[in-house]
This record gives sequence, structure tokens and C-alpha cells, in this order.
Amino acid sequence: MPTNAIVFNRGWCISKTAWRSAWIARYLAVYISGSRQCDTPVARVLITLHYFQFPNIFLLSQIRTLWLGQVLDMVNDDYINDKKTEVDVTTHSLEKQESNGTDEVAREKIVNRFKAMNKTGHTGDDDPLADRASEYLYKKLLETSLEDSITILSKALVDHHGDVNFDNDIYDKIQLMVSGPDAYGQDIDTYDLDCRLEAVVIKYHSPYPEVRAVTDPFDTDMPVETIRAYILGAIWVAVGSFINEFFTFRQPALSLGSTVIQLFLYPCGKFTELLPDWGFTFMGTRYSINPGPWSIKEQMLATIMVNCGAQASNWMSMTVTLRSKLFFGYEWVDFGFVWLMNFASLFFGYGLAGVMRKLVIFPVKAVFPNVLPTLALSRALVVRETKTSVNGWTISRQKFFFLTFGISFCYFWVPNFLFKALSTFNWMTWIAPKNVTLAMATGSFLGFGVNPLPTFDWAVVNYSAPLVYPFVAFMNKFIGVLLSGIILVILYWRNYKFTGYLPMNVNTVYDRYGKTYNVSKIVVNNQLVEELYQNYSPPYMSAGNLVGKGGLWAVYTCTFVYIVISEHKLLWETLKKLAVSIRHPFRKSLEDFDDPHSRMMSRYPEVPDWWYITVFLIGAGTGLAAILAWPTTVPVWTVIMIFFFNIAMYMPTLVVMSRTGYSMGFGAFSVILAGFMDPGNAVTNIIIRMWGYNIDDQSETFIGDQKLAHYAKIPQRATFRAQLLATLIESCCTAGAVEALFSSVPNFCSPTQVDKFVCAFPRTVYSDAIMFGVINPTRVLNTIYPALKNAFWIGAVIAIPFGFAQLKWPQRMKGINPALMGYGTIFWGATYNLTYYIPGVYMNYFFMYYIRRRYTGWWTKYNYILTSGLSAGIAFAGIIIFAGLQYTNINLPWWGNNVYAAGVDYARTASLLKIPAEGFGLKPGEFS
Repeated sequence: MPTNAIVFNRGWCISKTAWRSAWIARYLAVYISGSRQCDTPVARVLITLHYFQFPNIFLLSQIRTLWLGQVLDMVNDDYINDKKTEVDVTTHSLEKQESNGTDEVAREKIVNRFKAMNKTGHTGDDDPLADRASEYLYKKLLETSLEDSITILSKALVDHHGDVNFDNDIYDKIQLMVSGPDAYGQDIDTYDLDCRLEAVVIKYHSPYPEVRAVTDPFDTDMPVETIRAYILGAIWVAVGSFINEFFTFRQPALSLGSTVIQLFLYPCGKFTELLPDWGFTFMGTRYSINPGPWSIKEQMLATIMVNCGAQASNWMSMTVTLRSKLFFGYEWVDFGFVWLMNFASLFFGYGLAGVMRKLVIFPVKAVFPNVLPTLALSRALVVRETKTSVNGWTISRQKFFFLTFGISFCYFWVPNFLFKALSTFNWMTWIAPKNVTLAMATGSFLGFGVNPLPTFDWAVVNYSAPLVYPFVAFMNKFIGVLLSGIILVILYWRNYKFTGYLPMNVNTVYDRYGKTYNVSKIVVNNQLVEELYQNYSPPYMSAGNLVGKGGLWAVYTCTFVYIVISEHKLLWETLKKLAVSIRHPFRKSLEDFDDPHSRMMSRYPEVPDWWYITVFLIGAGTGLAAILAWPTTVPVWTVIMIFFFNIAMYMPTLVVMSRTGYSMGFGAFSVILAGFMDPGNAVTNIIIRMWGYNIDDQSETFIGDQKLAHYAKIPQRATFRAQLLATLIESCCTAGAVEALFSSVPNFCSPTQVDKFVCAFPRTVYSDAIMFGVINPTRVLNTIYPALKNAFWIGAVIAIPFGFAQLKWPQRMKGINPALMGYGTIFWGATYNLTYYIPGVYMNYFFMYYIRRRYTGWWTKYNYILTSGLSAGIAFAGIIIFAGLQYTNINLPWWGNNVYAAGVDYARTASLLKIPAEGFGLKPGEFS
């Protein structure tokens, strides 16, 4: 044995240099990870000395040899043994009580700490463990030792380092826990119990209270793929998709949202309990029309079908633009072409969504906060709960939902029919209704919308979904809204690019006379006539539209660069896992994930990636075949290019969406790319726009539903079949709805159509196709708005320092997200302003920050039920008001319904500068 060797009690022999290197490696790893126990002068000195004497130690983490791993394990065990001398679990009173069989005192301690940790307040004699989930975790707590708890918590510190959704206070508390009872500052009993509680909820439930609020830590066997679930889901998908598609062309549109359909699904499911137990047996499994009580998994399966299928199809609006004689009027756009493209667009996005499961479905940090209210609503309707008191509130979730639903339904009539001024409460403009500057600064319609009290209507407050998105994500976006809004005001008051002659914040495209741009003046047979264009006018955009478009283009490159830098390990690991699944198609993907929900889902057969790849190829192949079989004149290479571009952008944006809930679509950017790739071809512009939208927006919807199924413990293959069926029904019903409109609605899409089927979005598609297809973006960007081209590199440059800062200081920088700030700039350029965001800031701070931190128990139980109840109430009331009153032109004329629309704010036409008689901007011959 070498003289400079160290012998461990297991018989291992290692040189002193290697032993010292292992110790230093451990100190270094923990120090870099931000753990406090090694942030000491001794650790810093050792790291500094070793850095200069043995610089190769920094390569230790890359040396994957067996002996080094075993050495590090020994060092780690020695470190834990040192901790054992501080925390002797064998002498803990809780262990003694349990071993003696008398656990009443232990249970009382757990209940008290449960109340303290969840901030449930003084709840009297009610036992917060008196429900199945808490009872399950209580048993797991008694089975978990302190040593296991420290191991779990230590791993959580690494896994959630820099996690934006992981509470900072909890993270700091866990750091103190792993440092020992002295650092934690509590007696040994409290320390032990708190360690176990935190470890158990992380190991067996979820580290996020919002996820724990809507999920169970166990999986229960119950009916899922039943005949009635499929029938009810299919019926409501057909009804919802047809109605939503039919009325999407009306202004205002009538929408049958998934929240409303969820409420219809529940009584329909309960009704089936009255049916006889008739069925049949197939391959050893019995299928009945009434297998028993309507289960939460049946409700969720039908809800998933509705979420992904009961929607209007984006492609059908583009079909109207191509087919209607008021727009392009192509006669070759028949039902066969329309249906094939509709099928292709929907299934292409679905196939792509399934491949990304390893990136955003299975990882525990992919919270998807935007899907949690849907799950909360279904559980409130179906699941019966034990009555408990939380901060003095004993009402059940179901009763709370119907209470808030009823209040919201009744109150919605006040600001939307009886006293409309309360909805858009532009009270400051009432002082001087004709004052343009006042309207631009404080108005709800025309300008910036600076108003501390802008609405008393939950429909306006809920525009930003303040009770859904996490506080940090919400505020990042709001910061982006404010900063870009300041830029907007500066540009407007400086009359940058003639914006002072136009309304401040609208998405309309204007000519040099301040009128809506009339594309018919420059187009003959859908082709640009240069002479007519030169004699008419270049297109001009408002200041808000400029800021919105510049921000939109910048956020693409910003998101891509920022995520690639800050999450490069996650992206690389995902690509490797995808490659492994391709090489080993029958390997279970869930084997790579050890969180509670993935462990529970691993008991079900997985959907192989090649199933999704097959769907992806079928969708893409069908679309390409339709483009080639009909006289579209679309170059196939442009479609393939947009495939690759959006797929490359898809992964980074999915990471943002999975953690914050915000979706960043690329449909608008595809319009610009199409104009560069095939200038002068409007059909290419429209079809590329469709692919650009469906590659990301549509597939993100499918991914959200798959995460919903993951939380609800719906087997993967059941979700796969349900989504495929719903998507197929949607493709048929939406195409049928448009056929019905063309055949039954006179003057369909005319601005004067008697029933208001004016086709607002197809008209926007038509204008964009002319602007960026026929005219093409080169003219717009080179002559009129050359600065917009800088947005691409500006976004990338901004992302670089933020990305590297996130790598270096993940815990400090986790609250700053430049992609979300950039996403806030897209807010401008439409008819929305701060009126639609300021009230959301109040609500988001109060519920998602203050209540969540101060009254965690109340927030966990009621927050998502509250937003679901309020949203469902306004949805039902809105349908009744629309169908029963607005559609028949029944109004209530009085001051409260007229004052908000009496000034220049509501008209949305006023500008800062007066337009000269000869027009403004570039004169004929000065633009190309």
C-alpha cells in the first residue's frame, strides 16, 4: 500500500491527492450551486488554493469513471455521517411515539405544523389531514426517515436551482434544513418534522402548491375510456367546433368556450348514471354504457377532447380569404382542397406536439400554469371532498364554484347591458370628451390607457388572466408592456415616420390621406400594378403597430438565443433522449423521469414516438399533396423551409410556455418570411401563414392538453386516441360550417351584411397578403420602415447577456426573463392598451403573490376555482346577452350606456396632427 494513501472503513484505498481532489470537488460543486453550508471562508480558501495548484480539478465533473464516482460517494457519506452526529434520528420523540404504537401526539404535531406551513390560520378542531391526499402523505411521512428527507431536499436544491416557479422562501428554508438544526433555528422535533413534510410533498406529490391544489399524490383505478365518455366528448366537439367556426366570422363573434362545455359535460355525464348497465365484452374487457358513477377521469377525457377539438380552425378563415369573391375569389378552392388542408394543418401540429413530450410534458419544472384552472374546475364538479376549514372558510370547492359562477353571471349584466360605462370606465375623458390629448393619454379605446381605475368588469380584468399566470411571469410581461409603451409615446409625439397623423394605437393600415388603405386601388386581378401603386400611396402604420411589429420580430430572436444559452443542457438532453427513442422505439420514455406524476404514469403503456412521427408525416404529406394537386402556384420548397424554421423556434418557445403559460406564436412572422421567399404571390403568403400558425400555436394547444392528461393520470394511449378522434371531428365540422356559410348567408363577408357576418379576420388576412405578399415586405422595409429590420439583431443582442447571467446566477436571475418582457411589446398595435392590463396587475399581485404567500391554504383550495367560476359566469351571461339581446338589437339607451362613447376616445380616429389636403408622407415617385 502506498505510504501517502488513506484507508476507509470499507476497505477502499485511495491516494491523499485524489482524496483531497474529491473533497475539493464536492466543496466546489456545492459552492457553485449556491448552497450556504459550504459558503464559508474555509471552503473559499480551499477552492482558491486548489484552483491555482490543481486547475484540472475543474475537469473532474466530466470524468465519468467508476472509481471516482465511488470516491465521491464515500466523501458524501462521510459528510452525511457528520450531519448524523448533529441530528440523531434514533432519539427523536416522534420515532419513539410511533414505535410504541401511540401516534396521536405525533399526528397532532404534524397537523399543527401542516397548518403553520400552509398558513391555514386558526381552524379550530378541523383536521387538515382528513382527506385522502393528506392522509396518504401522512403515511409517507411516517415511513420517511430524516436521513432520507435530507437526501431528497438536497436533490431538490439542485433540481430547482433557478426555477422561476419554485418559491424563494421555500428554497431558502430548504437550504437551512440541509445545513442542520442549528442553522434552521428550531428545536430538534420541529426541525425533523419540517424536513419530513417538505421532503414528502416533493417526493410524493409536487414541489409547487398550484399543482398540489389540483392533483392527487396517488392514482386511483376508475373508468376512463368508456363508451359514454367518447360519445359525450364527440358530441360536444362537433357542436362546439361547428358553432365556434360558424360565428367566428360575425362581429362581435359568439364563442362556446371549453369552460362552458365543461359545465354541460358534467350533467350529461351524471345523466348517464340513470341508463341501464348494457354492454358487451371484447378481448376480456367489458364495455358498458353505464359502468357506474361518472368519474373524474371520464370528465377529463371528454374535456381534453373538447379542449383540442371544439375550436374554430385557423385555416378556415384563410379559406374564406382565398375563396370569397370579395377577396381573391379563386374558383379552384373547392371543398376537397379545403378539407385536405384543414386535415393536414390540424394533424401536422398534433404529430409535432407528441414528439416534444420529453421536453415539456414529463419534466416536473414544466408546470403549465394555464391548464391548471381547467383541471381545478373538473375536480370541483366531480370529486367529492371532505369538509375542512381553511383560514376559517369551510365551503367546499364545488359550492364555491357555483357561488362565484352565480354572482359573476348576475353581475355581468350590470357593466355589459345595464351600465356599460362601468365596463370601459374611461371616466377621465368624460371631463373633456373632445380633448384629443386627454383621450390619448387616459382613454380606454384611442390611446395609452393610463387610468388607475379603468374597469368594473371581470371580462376586462380577466383579459390578462391574472389569477392563472405566476406573479413573476406576469410582472415580466407587464414591464415589457410599460417599457414599450413609453417608446410608443416618444415615437408618436416625435411624429416618427408620420405616425403623428394617424391614431396612436390601432392595427389598421392607412394611406397618405389618413384613410384605411384600399388595396383595390393598386391591384388588378390580384396582381400589383406599379403605376397604380405609385399614384396612390405606400402603406402607413400607427405608432402602436410599429412598436408591436418591431417587438414581435425582436422577441423571436430574443427567445431563441436566450433559451438556447440558458437552457442548452435541457435542449441537448431532450435531443439525445429523442435520438434514443428513435433508435429504441419500444423503450419507455418515462424511465428517465423520477417525479411523482411520471412515476404514477409509468404504470400505463406509453405512446411510442413513432406513432406521433407517423401522424406528423401524414399531416405534412397530405398538405404537400394538396398544394401540388391544386393550382396553388406555391413552391414546395417554401413550405419545407417554413417547416424547418418554425420547428427550430418551436423548442425554445415551448420551454417558455411550459414554465410561464405564455404562448408565443409565429404565424405573423411567417407572413414576412413568405413575402421574402416568394414575392408577389398572395397564395404562398396565406398558405405559409397557415403552416406557421399551426406548427406552434396549434401544437401548443395539443401539448397543453397532454400535460392536463399527465396531471389527471389519463393513460397516454387514451389521450392519443381521444385527441385524434376530436381532431378528425373538428376537421370535418369546421369545413362543413364554412360550406354552410357560403351557401346560406347572403352577402357573406360584405361590410354591410345584415347579420354582421363581416369576416373581420379574413379581411385582415387579405390585407396582409396584399401588403406582404403582393406588395412584398422588401418595399415596406427598405423604403418606408427600414429601422424595423434592426429588430431581429436587437432581440438577439439583448438576449445574450441575460442568457449568460442566467447561467452564472440562476437563483438571482430567475425572476428576470427578457423573452417575456419582449412578449409584452406585442401587446401594442391592436385596440388594447393599459386599460386591459392595469386591473390585472392589481389582481395578480393580490392573489398570486400576497394571498399565495400569506394564506397558502386558502389560495391552494380556492384560487383556481375562483377564476373558473368568474370566467364561466361571464361566458354564460355573454352568450345570453348576445343571442337574446344584441343579436336582436335590444338596447337600453340612457346616460350610463352612452357616456363612455360620447367623445373622441371611442371613435378611435383622432390624431395628434392634422392631415394636409395633399396628404402626408412620401410623395409619388419617392417610394418604390
